[in-house]
Amino acid sequence: MAPKAHPVRGYFYIGTATFFWGISATLGRAVFTGRLMPRGQALRPIDPLILAQSRTTLSFIVLLVILLFLRGRQGLQLPRKDLLHTILLGIFGVAASNYFYYLAIQRTNVATAIILQYTAPAWVLLYLVARGQQKATVQRGTAVALAVLGSALAIGVGGGGFRINTLGLIAAILASFSFAFYNVGGHDILARYDRWKVLLYTLASAAAFWIVVNPPWRIAAAHYEASQWLFLVVFAITSVLLPFSLYFAGLQHLDATSAIVGSCLEPVFSIVIAAIVLGEGVRPLQALGVVIVLAAIILVEMPDRARREEAALVEPME
Repeated sequence: MAPKAHPVRGYFYIGTATFFWGISATLGRAVFTGRLMPRGQALRPIDPLILAQSRTTLSFIVLLVILLFLRGRQGLQLPRKDLLHTILLGIFGVAASNYFYYLAIQRTNVATAIILQYTAPAWVLLYLVARGQQKATVQRGTAVALAVLGSALAIGVGGGGFRINTLGLIAAILASFSFAFYNVGGHDILARYDRWKVLLYTLASAAAFWIVVNPPWRIAAAHYEASQWLFLVVFAITSVLLPFSLYFAGLQHLDATSAIVGSCLEPVFSIVIAAIVLGEGVRPLQALGVVIVLAAIILVEMPDRARREEAALVEPME
């Protein structure tokens, strides 16, 4: 059973998840530039496809071992209908968003991929309004627009670097749809089950998807070194296992729109951590983007008439 909604706790979970994603982004940059290697030696490059695949698969293996030890096989069962839900969530949500995001980076660049992926708050709000689960208000619309704008400025779009490529743009938009999908779909199923069970099956289906896309023998053919595998394990824990468990916890306390607006803290943490750890500068427009994202989160949670009416509709009858 999902815990009782608690917005402050929900944003704490979402914020901590995005903090770990910011760490993983900085970790990737640091390792591949040799800043975390002795004597300035750079880690031999890892294919982006294998990076995306391994972080999901290794996270699933670690979580499976832990949950089998703590709960046993009986404690991990799901009804067939909900099992299908988690499979769709893993394939069309987690796996697809990762795959299309890395494809977008490959065809365009990081700035283009991130800003188009972070149009996801708009898709979530439009979907919930179309389904009648939320009301379209000026306050919510403004919060979503500010979240997208703030993310764009935070990653430095205002300073240039936006690159046009048809396949890359399509991939980035599909990544945003997938990101929106696992926010909406994840919120629904997390209202009925604890996040560990949902996360386990979501990661399992995502890992299975990656095996089909990139069979194990291709990974073996890459002949990665021990240092690369160690990096992949650490990267899996910091970029998937920890942040997704926290993000799913946040979805149990927040509606999908609030959660995905909160997720826009990821580029904020990425630039702040990179500035502190790697000494990368922060431009004035990026600092403005940070402020705008924070304003969007405050705005989306400010009470309004529509929110009070929606809360009244779901209050249990005495």
